Amino acid sequence: MNILVWHVHGSWTTSFVHGKHRYLIPVTPDRGPYGLGRARTYPWPDNAIETTPEQLRHEHIDVVLLQRPEELDLAEQWLARRPGRDLPAIYVEHNTPKGDVPHTRHPMADRDDLLLTHVTHFNELFYDNGGTRTTVIEHGVVPPTTEWTGQLDRLAVVTNEPIRRWRVTGTDLLTRFAQIAPLDVYGMKVTGLADHLGLPTDRLTSHDDLPQHRMHTELAQRRAYLHLCRWTSLGLSLIEAMHIGMPVIALATTEAVEAIPPDAGVISTRMDVLVDAARRFVAEPAEARRAGERARVAARGRYGLDRFLADWDRLLEEEVCASR
Repeated sequence: MNILVWHVHGSWTTSFVHGKHRYLIPVTPDRGPYGLGRARTYPWPDNAIETTPEQLRHEHIDVVLLQRPEELDLAEQWLARRPGRDLPAIYVEHNTPKGDVPHTRHPMADRDDLLLTHVTHFNELFYDNGGTRTTVIEHGVVPPTTEWTGQLDRLAVVTNEPIRRWRVTGTDLLTRFAQIAPLDVYGMKVTGLADHLGLPTDRLTSHDDLPQHRMHTELAQRRAYLHLCRWTSLGLSLIEAMHIGMPVIALATTEAVEAIPPDAGVISTRMDVLVDAARRFVAEPAEARRAGERARVAARGRYGLDRFLADWDRLLEEEVCASR
């Protein structure tokens, strides 16, 4: 199939374009949010093809994969065809609802011209989807090529914009763990985080926007992975850390409750339980290894790339065939 899909969420799109289809990725001269093109920090397969808006007008499109409300109008403008009316449309929701939860209505609620696909069962449950058809296809990740060693008695965090997002990402909780072991924080716009938290740089080191393979290599050397998000869809970095074989210390919120087996680390809403777990994993590498091995088995079983792509193939075939 020829699938029009914007590069919005890098890790999710990386997994998606590893399928057997032809993926048309919009690109604009400024490589802005609606024309980012192919990833430049991770190698994508050749069947993910950068396509300008002008070229899209002449392309045969089997299905449009939407991820933001404004893409409906943008696709109609670029294709001279209306998604959901002139060609099949699937809307992928990556994020947890915002606003008056649990009364937040999804922007695609009460539509009969598309399928609303959530990436977690939590998201499907908590959005008011109205009468729109919904389904869930859980994440799958390209397996990291590195494996956990845990040789450094340090704790790892992957997060984006932790200063701006603060309580959402659990940034305010980091100081509790910095008392147990030094923290390494990876992601976008993490520079200056130690200063904002009032921590010396030997207790928190920022690693801003590293290439994914390098970040995985560094994660694997840290003793355990911290997932302190209060309100977020299931982060792919968490699943990647589990694939690597890292033991997980996580807040028992949103989809993390389903994703992390109790023997793959420690998951709780009690800070004393989580801090004690961090202390124990730092002091006892053998216990960290055992929990990490169970995390790897769980992640590969539930969030494997083959399962993810098979689920998407089935859904795409159903939607395109139904439209025809």
